[in-house]
Amino acid sequence: MAGHSHWANISAKKAIVDKKRGKLWSKLARAIIVAARSGGDPKMNLKLRYAIDAAKAVSLPKDNIERAIRTGTGEFKADALEEVLYEGYGPNGVAILCEILTDNRHRTAAEVRKIFEFGGGQLGTTGCVSYLFDRKGLFIIPAAQSTEDKLLGLALEAGADDVQNNGETLEVTCDPSAFQAVSDALTAAGLKPDVSQVSRIPKNTVDLDADTGRTVLKLMESLDDHDDVQNVSANFNIPNSAMAEINAG
Repeated sequence: MAGHSHWANISAKKAIVDKKRGKLWSKLARAIIVAARSGGDPKMNLKLRYAIDAAKAVSLPKDNIERAIRTGTGEFKADALEEVLYEGYGPNGVAILCEILTDNRHRTAAEVRKIFEFGGGQLGTTGCVSYLFDRKGLFIIPAAQSTEDKLLGLALEAGADDVQNNGETLEVTCDPSAFQAVSDALTAAGLKPDVSQVSRIPKNTVDLDADTGRTVLKLMESLDDHDDVQNVSANFNIPNSAMAEINAG
């Protein structure tokens, strides 16, 4: 398993996404609403374009997308949503970031704090771990779709920073400002990333054994399952041998 900000391997996260599709649609619609406050035209509003692309990637219906945009631009009434970043620690000192959209930050903070504590971690103060992450555009592509050398040339020409070979996948990172250009280049080349998003990527990772990895994964899933949590990032890595032990039960 590649570490970085992805808290489980791709197949595991896909299974969770499929199981919780209704909840995911709701989260993505809220993200569109917030992004649309800065303008309802995705050609002029990159944040809105990214939110729409993420919604389309999991088949959010077109009507839902359009309703969310119109809500964000003020045509429809909606609860006031606030963007908040909560920071904390998991077992073994793993740094965790939760990107939140909430209409009541005090309620959400109390609920998220409880999830951290129940999972063997603790909610921290503002700035306690965010410095350990960089905000980057991230694309994860199955290695069967391209060679590392071919993808490296294509991605760098489009403005990417780096390409890493993680065995079964190739990982492309870029500055958020280059996200759309890199995405367009990958699409033009016929590549279909499993992950395509602006994410918080750790500068360094902490290796976990199977027991600790199992506990951290459970905490991450509990955080991800909260209605107000849009994204969860962490700086752990589970080596292949430990992940195999976890998957074996």
